[in-house]
Amino acid sequence: MSTNTLHTLAAAAGVMVDWVDASDQPRQVSEQSVQAVLTALQFPSATAAQREDSLRRCQAQAAEPAALLTVQVGEPLPLRVAANASGRWTDDSGASEPARADAQGQLLAPQRYGYWTLQIGALTQQVAVAPQRCFSVADACAQPSPRAWGMALQVYSACSLDDGGIGDAAGAVEWLRHAALAGADALALSPVHASRPVTGGYSPYSPSDRRFFDPLHAAPVRVLGELALEAIDDVAGLRQRFDTLHTNALIDWPASAQAKWELLRHLHTRVAPDHADLLAFRTEGGAALDGFARFAAKDFGDNDPQLHVFTQWLAARSWSDAQREAHERGMKIGLIADLAVGFDPNGAEAAAAADTVLRGLVLGAPPDAFNADGQHWGIGAYSPTALRRSGFAPYIALLRAVLRDRGGIRIDHILGLLRLWVVPNGASSNEGAYLAYPLHDLLNLLALESWRHRAIVIGEDLGVVPPGIREELSRRGVMGIDVLMFTRDDDGAFVSPALWRPDAVATTTTHDLPTLTGWREGRDIDWRRRLELIQPAQAKDDATARTQDVARLDAAVEHTGLSAADDPLLGALRFTAGSVSPLALLPVEDALALDEQPNLPGTVEVHPNWRRRLPDPLPHARLTTALQGFAEARRVAAVSEPQP
Repeated sequence: MSTNTLHTLAAAAGVMVDWVDASDQPRQVSEQSVQAVLTALQFPSATAAQREDSLRRCQAQAAEPAALLTVQVGEPLPLRVAANASGRWTDDSGASEPARADAQGQLLAPQRYGYWTLQIGALTQQVAVAPQRCFSVADACAQPSPRAWGMALQVYSACSLDDGGIGDAAGAVEWLRHAALAGADALALSPVHASRPVTGGYSPYSPSDRRFFDPLHAAPVRVLGELALEAIDDVAGLRQRFDTLHTNALIDWPASAQAKWELLRHLHTRVAPDHADLLAFRTEGGAALDGFARFAAKDFGDNDPQLHVFTQWLAARSWSDAQREAHERGMKIGLIADLAVGFDPNGAEAAAAADTVLRGLVLGAPPDAFNADGQHWGIGAYSPTALRRSGFAPYIALLRAVLRDRGGIRIDHILGLLRLWVVPNGASSNEGAYLAYPLHDLLNLLALESWRHRAIVIGEDLGVVPPGIREELSRRGVMGIDVLMFTRDDDGAFVSPALWRPDAVATTTTHDLPTLTGWREGRDIDWRRRLELIQPAQAKDDATARTQDVARLDAAVEHTGLSAADDPLLGALRFTAGSVSPLALLPVEDALALDEQPNLPGTVEVHPNWRRRLPDPLPHARLTTALQGFAEARRVAAVSEPQP
């Protein structure tokens, strides 16, 4: 069978044979890699007969009626019924309204967003009717052209009393207070998804289950008060271990996790099983919570599902309490959750959605300027075909779980709504291929849940970006991210903040990039040279280029009149805050002028990824200067006409 037939099958299955790399060069996936990905998708293609059979099955699946149609308000439905047929629309609250087809058998969706059941003639069809765009910062702030701002926090890094060496909701609340006092409207968090037992390294982007919380970030004292304080002292030696772990500059994940779980297990014995709020939480959680708790009980080896219901309750109440305080302190948005792009293939989410998970494939990234061999993330994702077949049930449940008690969501690798780089098990990352996802449906459901939860949506859109996707995300109200060090023109000069994207969040850096201080000092280059990720000659060239880039940035800041005497870092913060973006986020690391980044992509154990703790005590003078400068620049941006 010819290569063309293989490519026809690949196209039908959503496997993209042709793609464009980070250097804007056309690339083609090898025949061997295409076959491996198709085999994992259960479309074997080694022989002509297999290809023909797989193509027939693939086409038959595509022709199956949709379990859930998604449309926007008032849009024509992609189906036909009898001419002038009449029926009823009924939403999930039980409210109904007439449905009537036109003379061509065409139906229009209701003008009110929601989940609807259409009954007309012999047809019963589930339909999700979405708003045209997501809930926005303008909606949250009740302003047509807001210039809101907030901070971005790596939750694990925050220090608070009785945190056992791992930052938690109590530490996040301390940062929420700092930000709110300076006039901020948001606090963006790193992922706090449920993890598997910590036995070595840790990454918040490789969770067991994104629908549930990591109890290591719960704040027992905020929820249970004196009972939690007493419990730390009840367990022999636990207070001393907590105090010692709290002082570590780098998190000892196994030791801190063990200590915190000892406290959680003891607290479980101290809280009455008929505690009214705990019972209500268990009832509300239903089968999903029960299934997660049973999985966790086996995974952690304690065979006590009720312990894991209890710890989920404790974590959920910790974060809902934090969001309540954010609103009480005047924040218009409050907490912004971070949704990881995938999950541990052997974790709780994969077990719960077994019929919709990709098997034999893990996620990664193709080769680019930062990683010549690509990236192998080792995390799983949902199958696009199975998602459609399930009526997108796992995706809807995930959005609802992550948006609950949040004012916004940041979706890691938002381009995954269009395509994901999938790698067959055992293969290197450059042997993968892009797999297409139903962008239209996923965006419709995202917009619908965004409005239902009144939560803004940020999509991390860095890296290799296909043409047109940013425009489509913008049209649907998903904000991109503009990072200071990347906002350049074709000549490498830094773009005036007045010309940044008005539909993106402005920020100085991200967790995968150097801090602003580290960037100025070339710390990332030093790390890559030290770890032999780049050769000495390349490091020297990179350092020379960095010196030039720093000078370019300082010149751009000076040109806009936002510089600060003898404080180039503060000038860069003001420069970023001067963006026309509706929301600007100041990472805590840059507010404190720290020089080390949270994560160095492409490394595992050789760099202390996800381990750095924030200074304790904080350098309050530096923090105050940074917050005041950032806030003032946002106020000026709000009242000034943009000037190129």
